[in-house]
Amino acid sequence: MDALAIVLEAPKRIALRRLALTNTPLPGAAGAVTLLDSAAGLAPSDLLVEVRWSGISSGTEKLLWTGDMPAFPGMGYPLVPGYESVGRVIAAGSDVAGRVGDWVFVPGAACYAEARALFGGNAQRVVLPSARAFPIAESLGADGVIFALAATALHAIDWAAPPELIVGHGTLGRLIARIAITGGAPPPTVWEVNPARQGGASGYTVVAPGDDDRRDYGAIYDASGAPDCLDLLIPRLRRRGEIVMAGFYAERPSFAFPTAFRAEARIRVSAEFSGDDLTATRALVDSGALDLGGLVSHVRPALEADQAYPEAFLGADCLKMVLDWSECA
Repeated sequence: MDALAIVLEAPKRIALRRLALTNTPLPGAAGAVTLLDSAAGLAPSDLLVEVRWSGISSGTEKLLWTGDMPAFPGMGYPLVPGYESVGRVIAAGSDVAGRVGDWVFVPGAACYAEARALFGGNAQRVVLPSARAFPIAESLGADGVIFALAATALHAIDWAAPPELIVGHGTLGRLIARIAITGGAPPPTVWEVNPARQGGASGYTVVAPGDDDRRDYGAIYDASGAPDCLDLLIPRLRRRGEIVMAGFYAERPSFAFPTAFRAEARIRVSAEFSGDDLTATRALVDSGALDLGGLVSHVRPALEADQAYPEAFLGADCLKMVLDWSECA
């Protein structure tokens, strides 16, 4: 049993290859996997998902594409990227047979015999444990791929100190702003240097950094991933203010200590989302409080992945690229 998958064979070398599928490792099996001859061979708690849409991350996946990803568990080429997939459960193991037909969000998979999975979601079909397949509304369509970033944004927010300034009006920055406002926080200011990304705000203001003179922010959330952000942001804090590093930083961030010392600046790193964040995000979306619309800017057939990946990373107007797997059925 196999599936077409996006394979990064080396930095900037993308291919669409057919890979053999495996069961996921059983607990205590020391990573042992079994090749699947058919869906009937699924492990008792595994699901087979037919992917309909998958997103391309302009953060972590860009680092895999450029070859700049720092040491990370499972890193190495060839690899299948992707942790923003949605699709339907088309087969299930004996313990989870009732899940056939579910529409789910897939935060990655590790089911390939001939490639690493970092993070393994960008494929025509994936096998994963039932517990990792998260039910969402099918009516969201391609917007469903945004669940990972929405949960990441929610995870970053400290409601005792919600964002007053957000750096970067990409998908993550927009979601932090939307969720903060949904939670009752005052509308934040958002910095964006790219004119192509300065539009699309709803209920908050987007400005170029040079047009903002304020220097008393209590909470600044950086969604840019720029390693030199701290020296730019610490002078904008009030005393004992906090900077939240919500992006992913390939290079070593650093800052001048005297400025941080005078401000008694606090720096917090926000990591990846949890299952509880996905559940809370779904509640916001299902209630209508959080809108995921307007964030997917580009959609390409998965068969055009070799063009979609560079465009996702280099296109000035590309907010979120989504791959459409419908022609690969």
